[in-house]
Amino acid sequence: MDSINIAAFIFVATLLVISPGPNGVLVAKTVPLSGRRAGFANVWGFVAAFYVHGTLSVLGISVLLVQSAQAFFVFKMLGAAYLCWIGFRALMSAWRPKANCSKLSPVEEKNLVSIRTAFFEGLLTNVLNPKVSMFYLAAFPQFLPVEDSASSAYILISAHAAVNLLWFSAMVILISQLKTLSISHKVSKWLKSSAGFIFIGFGAKLGLSQP
Repeated sequence: MDSINIAAFIFVATLLVISPGPNGVLVAKTVPLSGRRAGFANVWGFVAAFYVHGTLSVLGISVLLVQSAQAFFVFKMLGAAYLCWIGFRALMSAWRPKANCSKLSPVEEKNLVSIRTAFFEGLLTNVLNPKVSMFYLAAFPQFLPVEDSASSAYILISAHAAVNLLWFSAMVILISQLKTLSISHKVSKWLKSSAGFIFIGFGAKLGLSQP
């Protein structure tokens, strides 16, 4: 596969990865509240989701989202509902009575989100995102050669995953340096509330978007 083609794809994928979206908000919420390991679990969930979307694109299953307005609508609403659910859960956690929070030990406070939960949050946030599906249906095929498209496809998927891994790992490390934020109840409440409203906003925007 031509190196210029790979470089062009990496450039487009980088623009997608660094653009503001649910992934950055999820990492910014998870790391201060649940630690660096949970943040990296989010990131590995993102990476796994790219391979899911890429494989569906290679198999042609994702074409159903383009050919069927009903399929796209159902998929879009599932994604919107999931983002809103993350938002509502963050708000409920933020506005939980302070007395309940004080009963938690420092270890319990730091591990509000388990590694497994963090991974699946990252995975589902991307798997149920129609915008990622559209990227793999619209932009992705433009970079594939006619011959040997399956192996070339996974080279590009891996490149996209690598860009994602580097960008969000750097974000996890940067946020994890601000350790003092996680010990303040007021900051924790503000962070959860902000993330909650932003996720609900993303979910509403996705739900109201047109095919």
